Amino acid sequence: MNRIAALPMYNVTPALAAEWRALLGDVLQAVDPHARIVDPGDDLHALWRRPDLLVSQTCGYPLMSGLHEHVQLIATPLFDAPGCTDADYSSVLITRSDAPFDTLEACRGARAAYNQDDSNSGMNVLRHAVAPLARGGRFFSEVNRTGSHLGSLRAVAEDRADIAAIDCVTFAFVRDDMPELARQVREIGWTAASPGLPLIAANTVPLAVIEALRAALNEAVAAQPERAARLRLKGFASLPLSDYARITQLENEAQALGYARLA
Repeated sequence: MNRIAALPMYNVTPALAAEWRALLGDVLQAVDPHARIVDPGDDLHALWRRPDLLVSQTCGYPLMSGLHEHVQLIATPLFDAPGCTDADYSSVLITRSDAPFDTLEACRGARAAYNQDDSNSGMNVLRHAVAPLARGGRFFSEVNRTGSHLGSLRAVAEDRADIAAIDCVTFAFVRDDMPELARQVREIGWTAASPGLPLIAANTVPLAVIEALRAALNEAVAAQPERAARLRLKGFASLPLSDYARITQLENEAQALGYARLA
């Protein structure tokens, strides 16, 4: 079986997408030269569940919401970005640069944007941050799903929303490669931390191949330090699935406060 691979999560710009593809190509060359890099398409859930999946990257929220039954963890990136500590990451709370909001609490009655319903960094951690402030299960006047972190950033910058939670790695890439967009927003806070977006493989991939992938990922970082710097990559850690229970804990804490969904 010829396996497939794709890294869909941090292709913020075409240049970054090319860098991620090059890194993935080096990993495949070392582990399985017959594997194909594919276009992940719009249905990431279908991609992640493919039995021929050798390497991809997912969000921790779908991982803990059933995906873990179909995949195994390879590694978690260690990023050099504000908001990252070891293998953990946070989301930055942003508003427009000229907006009157200085804290999350000041955003009561404002308009929120988020990327996807199954996003930890855009939805789950924002829900967790808002939960202690909500009244009767509500806090915002309006909540809009944008489809991506870039979509949420643009919604805030263009005054179609007032606040969003942006994955800190994505925001670091935006500052690097899209500084004009970054200047149109400002930080007003940070969310709780949780383990970063893991690389996964299908359950059908043998353990020896998983171990080879872990070694090849770190070798690809060490072999191309300039590329690693552009990708803000310091290396990769191998975390147990139990570490990702932190994401479910954040969800449960919000629900325990009567705030089951962004509203």
